[in-house]
Amino acid sequence: NNRIARAVGATIVNRVDDLRESDVGTGCGLFKIEKIGDEYFTFLTKCKNPKACTILLRGPSKDILNEVERNLQDAMNVARNVFFNPFLAPGGGATEMAVSVKLSEKAKTLEGIEQWPYRAVAEALEVIPRTLIQNCGANAIKVLTQLRAKHATGNHSWGIDGLNGTVVDMHEYGIWEPNAVKVQTIKTAIESASLLLRVDDIVSATSKKRAGAPAQAGPAEVGEGEAEAGER
Repeated sequence: NNRIARAVGATIVNRVDDLRESDVGTGCGLFKIEKIGDEYFTFLTKCKNPKACTILLRGPSKDILNEVERNLQDAMNVARNVFFNPFLAPGGGATEMAVSVKLSEKAKTLEGIEQWPYRAVAEALEVIPRTLIQNCGANAIKVLTQLRAKHATGNHSWGIDGLNGTVVDMHEYGIWEPNAVKVQTIKTAIESASLLLRVDDIVSATSKKRAGAPAQAGPAEVGEGEAEAGER
């Protein structure tokens, strides 16, 4: 009901007595009822200034429809993120490799144990492009070395082609990802690692079963004399 009100420009009221002429929605251009399969559906089309809409999905089976619905939901979430944060980052593991290379360069300028957090995060970020290479069946060590060399020379938009596992320019390839998702992913990973590092000890609540535990005693057997006494 809320979506219908937003589509036709109506205002929902709790009581009929409170209904005013301005609350009635007049933005619907065409109202019709159609039968699709075994069910009837109501269509409000040609609305003047709709604030809500419905996307109708069709498919041969429920499994395919569920998959299409999930893909559409993901696409809408990406569009929403880009709308509120209009910044994009190159995909294909290019962003992760760029951050990894910069952290590795920063680690070389430090001494002692201060360099190890930078090296650990840099190594962890290389998992994304390495996984893309392995999924394509390519040589992970060879291709990852090529990608690392590209970023070392300042080509930060180069990533992994998900089809054949080669190193390509994501800017020319047209593969981009929302910057907000990238930032939140890295932030969550570092916060999770910091939380685990603060753990001093782990207390296990799993109880160990004692070997050879005696069986539970059953009900006591009644003698013949007691049975006869009970019958009397």
